[in-house]
Amino acid sequence: MHFAGKRYWLVGASEGLGLALAQALAAEGAKVILSARDPARLAEACGKVPRASAVVVDVADAVSISAAVAQVGVLDGVVFLAGVYWPMTAHGVDAAQLEAMCDVNFTGCARVVGAVLPAMVARGAGHLVITGSLSGFRGLPGALGYAASKAGVMALAESLYADLRGSGVKVQLGNPGFIRTRLTAKNEFSMPFLMEPEQAAAEMLALMKSRWFKASFPTVFSLLFRGSQFLPDWLYYRVFASIKSRKPPEARVKER
Repeated sequence: MHFAGKRYWLVGASEGLGLALAQALAAEGAKVILSARDPARLAEACGKVPRASAVVVDVADAVSISAAVAQVGVLDGVVFLAGVYWPMTAHGVDAAQLEAMCDVNFTGCARVVGAVLPAMVARGAGHLVITGSLSGFRGLPGALGYAASKAGVMALAESLYADLRGSGVKVQLGNPGFIRTRLTAKNEFSMPFLMEPEQAAAEMLALMKSRWFKASFPTVFSLLFRGSQFLPDWLYYRVFASIKSRKPPEARVKER
């Protein structure tokens, strides 16, 4: 897989993994188009990527996506990286944040895919890369909204891959673990195998260069999540559902 001269649209690329991947693709000779909601952050990000251009887009808004698709023109590939995150348990639900995670992370991805895929299918060529998460393999405590939205994204990618094999449209799914970003800074717990954005971008780029459908990384850490799918419910939830997560917020406050 060669990227020189090819046009890639990275949706959710003003910082973190998206920006690092844009820089890696530009270093491979690709012409990258960066998109995000915040014009100021987007402009700053473009200044860090050679030959990059910027298109403001809100993936929660179908009209915004349609306008962006018209602006970016014919593409060789699209990488969906947009996401929002708040740590959340069932005992402390914030309805607006829960809805935002589902609407941006999953439905936003579906909106972008729906907007760019018909042209790729008509041409019989294209590259669609979707960003999942290790948290999407199975429900986790304290990940209400985020885990569910990423599980949806991963299932979407799997269905796309099943339908598009042999069509000329390449579909890939990258499932990273913890990455040091503005979002993971919200976590108050220890994050094993925490990656820098550049490390995660190198993993994503290696996937994009390969013939593989998906990659979950870091590899050792991913074995825990992939292996959890084979555990019976009684054992999985005994191991993964922490006692603290099952207690109401007022009980946790008293313990402190």
